[in-house]
Amino acid sequence: MKKILVVEDEENISKLICDTLNLGGYGYDMAFDGKIAVNKVLNEDYDLILLDIMLPELDGFEVMEKIKSKNIPIIFLSAKNDVSSIVKGLKDGGQDYITKPFEPLELLARIELRIGKNNIETYKYKDIIVNTKERLVYKNNNQIALSPKEYDLLVLLLKNVGVALSRDIILNEIWNIDEDIETRTVDYHIGQLRTKLDLKDEIKAISKIGYRIEKE
Repeated sequence: MKKILVVEDEENISKLICDTLNLGGYGYDMAFDGKIAVNKVLNEDYDLILLDIMLPELDGFEVMEKIKSKNIPIIFLSAKNDVSSIVKGLKDGGQDYITKPFEPLELLARIELRIGKNNIETYKYKDIIVNTKERLVYKNNNQIALSPKEYDLLVLLLKNVGVALSRDIILNEIWNIDEDIETRTVDYHIGQLRTKLDLKDEIKAISKIGYRIEKE
């Protein structure tokens, strides 16, 4: 598993980034100030660094200067959106620069461009964790028994958080049925997921289309 260092001093933003990395199947460490970040980079191995600029102890530009010898790809992730900061970050060696607030899917796409796509082994949504390697689902650390089709449907929804999926698409993806038939099968399995995982408010019915699992 590829490992990313998240250097961010705001706890809520750091948690959002880490939740996004979990969704993408990446491993990660966290550092909440520049000195800790430098120490981690010099003593451990990382595939990528997500680096804030406004940090305690050492700012992001100072951190980058001290770790240049490690030659690790860096993506700046900062609220500083002025042209001079962006240009400095890129000219000093950053591979990319994303301004806050950011979209989680955009962040994953930028990461993929720099270090390649990771094989997703774990999906995390609220208090639900899906281990795709073992095909196991947990809620509040308790294993939940799903049928094979219920499991496949859950993974499809989690791969498309915030996206409305038509019943035809779901039938094709899960049951390999192209025709608009047996749509009640989809409704039944959605009902099972809502009940078993307490997702009644999260899995929304989209009138005349299908279903969408809401963003967290």
